[in-house]
Amino acid sequence: MANEKDQPEEIQKSSMPFLEHLEELRKRLLRAFVAVVICAILAFYFSDSIMRFIMRPLEGTPLFNMQVTGTFYAYMKVSIFTGILASLPIVFYQLWRFIAPGLYRKEQVTILPLVLISTVLFLIGAGFCYYLALPVALKFLLGFASDLIANYVTVDSYISFVGFLMLAFGLAFQLPVLAYFLGRFGLISSAMLAKGRRYAIVTILVVAAVVTPTPDMFTQLLLAVPMYALYEISIIVVKLTGRREERAA
Repeated sequence: MANEKDQPEEIQKSSMPFLEHLEELRKRLLRAFVAVVICAILAFYFSDSIMRFIMRPLEGTPLFNMQVTGTFYAYMKVSIFTGILASLPIVFYQLWRFIAPGLYRKEQVTILPLVLISTVLFLIGAGFCYYLALPVALKFLLGFASDLIANYVTVDSYISFVGFLMLAFGLAFQLPVLAYFLGRFGLISSAMLAKGRRYAIVTILVVAAVVTPTPDMFTQLLLAVPMYALYEISIIVVKLTGRREERAA
């Protein structure tokens, strides 16, 4: 039986024992964590400007602090969320480098394009949240104020709401990339995704309910609708991936 060295280089895959996989995962996670920490420390220096930017969707609604350490923790949260966004290229690079040994040699050159695509999709998702979904959600949620109940938005709750919502949208926009890999490894097909649309809608609604930081259905729909659009795009991505595999075969 031919060993791995006898295989053509273009179809060779890297293989490593389970413990080496764990060690590789530990190193990749550590590097990603260090990148987030460094970017968060740098972001803390510009936290005032970042805070003003995050508060724009409030359209003049003031924020309140109810705790002695509230303001400090708010700036810490802003720095951490900004650090995550700023370190995305490094985080995605470490992720795809960990997955790379499972790819063919000729496909490992796609790591940098995948890093770029993943970063752009995340930023598009976060931008969609900030410029479109967030203003609509705030207007809807804060619009329930009345003579009986006044809105006193705390800085801690607002930063958490904005931060987790933007992360949720950014991660949701990774669906086409995830579909590409699942299709590449033969775990899904375009026909399977097309037939499972009804189940996908239910799953998307459940995911939107879990990842959004508020229990209201309106905010969940703001995430569910673009997720379903990305699901349809994923069907096209998997179909194109399958055709490429057929041509290669």
